[in-house]
Amino acid sequence: MAKEVETYIKLQVNGGSANPSGAVGPALGSKGVNIMEFCKQFNARTQDKQGELLPVIITVYKDKSFEFVIKRAPAPILLMKKAQLKKGSPEPNRNKVGTVTWGDIQEIATLKMPDLNAFALPAAMKMIAGTARSMGINVNGQAPI
Repeated sequence: MAKEVETYIKLQVNGGSANPSGAVGPALGSKGVNIMEFCKQFNARTQDKQGELLPVIITVYKDKSFEFVIKRAPAPILLMKKAQLKKGSPEPNRNKVGTVTWGDIQEIATLKMPDLNAFALPAAMKMIAGTARSMGINVNGQAPI
C-alpha cells in the first residue's frame, strides 16, 4: 500500500553543502523530518554539483519518512554563469548588462528541458531567451528557430 503524503517542501540548497542551519533546519524541523538524514542523503547525491544552487522538492509522508527530487539549477543562475555576471540588470529594458549567444541558450534549454513546461527544444529556447531578456542580457545572433 502506498504511503500517505503529508506535505511537500520546496527549497533551494547549495549542492554538496546542505546543513541543519539556514533554511533547511527550520523547514524540515517544523514538519518532524530527520534533518541530519536529509542533509547526508542530499550531500551524497549532489557531490558532483558542489556549490550550485539546486531546487529540491521534498515529499514528507505521515510516518515522517521522506523522499526528495533534485531539479537542475534555475535558468537565471545558468544565464548569469554563461554571461559571467554577478546579477541581472535593475532596469532590463534600459540597461543591458551582458550578452549570450543562441548556442548558449540552446545549451541551457537542453539542460533544463525536463524541468520546463515545453515539449520541443525551440519552445524551451524561447523561454530561456525570454528569461535572459528580462534580466537585461542580450541574445546575440539569429534565432535558429
